[in-house]
Amino acid sequence: MAKVALPDGSKLEVADGTTAGQLAEQIGTGLAKAAIAARINGELVDLSTPINDNADVQIITLKDSEGINIMRHSCAHVMAEAICSIWPATKLVYGPTVEDGFYYDIDLDEPIRPSDFQRIEEKMREIVKADKPFIRTEMSRAEALDKLAGNKYKTDNIKHADGDVISFYLQGDGFEDLCRGPHLPSTGKVGSFKIMSVAGAYWHGDPTQKMLQRVYGTCWPTQKDLDDYLTRLEEAKKRDHRLLGKQLDLFSFNEAAPGFAFMHAKGMIIWNAIVDFWRAVHNKYGYQEIKTPIILNEQLWHKSGHWDNYKENMYFTNIDGVGYAIKPMNCPGGCLVYKTRQHSYREFPMRIAELGLVHRHEASGVMHGLFRVRQFTQDDAHIYCTPEQIEQEIIGVIELTFEMYRAFGFEDFHIELSTKPEKHIGSDQIWDVATNALKDALKHKAIEYKINEGDGAFYGPKIDFHIKDCLRRSWQLGTIQLDFSMPARFNLVYTDRDNTEKTPVMIHRAVLGSFERFIGILIEHYGANFPLWLAPEQVRILAISEKSNDYAKVVRDKLKDAQLRCGMDLSDEKINAKIAKAHSEKLPYMLVVGPKEARSNTVNVRIRGDKETRTVVIDDFLRTVKQEIVEKKI
Repeated sequence: MAKVALPDGSKLEVADGTTAGQLAEQIGTGLAKAAIAARINGELVDLSTPINDNADVQIITLKDSEGINIMRHSCAHVMAEAICSIWPATKLVYGPTVEDGFYYDIDLDEPIRPSDFQRIEEKMREIVKADKPFIRTEMSRAEALDKLAGNKYKTDNIKHADGDVISFYLQGDGFEDLCRGPHLPSTGKVGSFKIMSVAGAYWHGDPTQKMLQRVYGTCWPTQKDLDDYLTRLEEAKKRDHRLLGKQLDLFSFNEAAPGFAFMHAKGMIIWNAIVDFWRAVHNKYGYQEIKTPIILNEQLWHKSGHWDNYKENMYFTNIDGVGYAIKPMNCPGGCLVYKTRQHSYREFPMRIAELGLVHRHEASGVMHGLFRVRQFTQDDAHIYCTPEQIEQEIIGVIELTFEMYRAFGFEDFHIELSTKPEKHIGSDQIWDVATNALKDALKHKAIEYKINEGDGAFYGPKIDFHIKDCLRRSWQLGTIQLDFSMPARFNLVYTDRDNTEKTPVMIHRAVLGSFERFIGILIEHYGANFPLWLAPEQVRILAISEKSNDYAKVVRDKLKDAQLRCGMDLSDEKINAKIAKAHSEKLPYMLVVGPKEARSNTVNVRIRGDKETRTVVIDDFLRTVKQEIVEKKI
């Protein structure tokens, strides 16, 4: 008999060889019906997997994020079968899941066009209706290579696969594909799906290789879920920051500097409002601000480890015959500032912040508005502390981060802990100490988190903060990276209480990440309907006619004296046209003034998105909006 521990703490005894699916049936018919996979001792497996020893078991359903990904991956296989059925000459490459969907790379000389999507979907529906079982078979690596000899794509996948056992999945008695799994019990469990697009993609991202076709799809548990997702996509198109940025004169790009954003005057108002808030919060949490050069000697990057681990993403120049690099990160410059004088443990923790301009090379094909640029300002900080101070400092960063996100209206966020990558510096022991320190801080704050194995920075493990916007899209923003290696590389020391020199711990952290990217996220999150404290133009005064222009100027002067960003429309347009124009420019407040308002020293207030208007005394209006700005109302 095998003893099974369930997530709720309960325990069951089952016969050796009982499958995860049979266990679900023993627990309850409802769970058995919803079950699609299982996690046995931390490993995701098919429901057909037997339980032969004592084990921790979780039954996976579509309520679990892992369940959604498994369904989408199975849907990718259904799509692959459909494509191969329609185009028998298709050579499959690989088909992973991505956020909100999946794709499959294929080698097919005949181009797949959007007009083919319906035909593919119809074939997929046939496969789903047939409710074909996903059947897993396993063999040795040598057997798998022999089985797929002549298929350069699949043999390459086998050579890069982990472990000695290679698995295949058969759909019914026909289509079979190399895959590590797990999968749904059968194709009938696949939910509602849609083919979204097709694009070109090089094998392994190598432009010297043949261009493949990448077919994207999405899959959701129900048709309603799919419809909601498609609605969000349509809304996202309306909120595209590239279109709104141009429409509202916030920023631009130019072929003279691909990947480098030009921030316009209105965009800089938003930028500076964020900077002012950022500085106020950091001052509250005890940070000092510095500024370091953007060009530093090449040798510095050898010392920091960036040369060996990040060189392909850097830009270089030569000055007076000496090699220099344009900084991709701010930390080495911060280390040089630290080294300018001696330090004592009494100064710790030292919290040093920098709004640093960095440059990182991005391939032209991946640049995307403000979201992916080659030059950006990073809201960096480096905390130097003793080992005993690590946990409390990380807790402080977490609290600062949450405070800033909430000010912008982000309440839905999750945390991920990323561990040692394949390319790294520092010993395994140092990495273990650093990783455990991050785990302890998260545990202290009772914060749930997901572990991303092997996704840490090359110099240390990290905590990443992900926020969800109004369209439920996830964005990775902040990060906390614990580093025991770089201080030693730069010979950073402090005098401890026992009068000996020791190496400080260095905590790298960013909250908003790239300012450019964050502004792009805000534009789409708000739909450019910025809250009052961020709006480039907070109030516009609209004169009903030329007779009211003088009073409009009086109102304008009062607003400017109150430090409000205001404009006036004294044009000959009809008042309704002026209101429509202000609405199209997403102004938070419009103040309509005419003879009646001039006589009573009032303004007629129109609020963005509100059909009702109200007439108030100017001073009352000023008190209201100034309070709204102070409170940073969303």
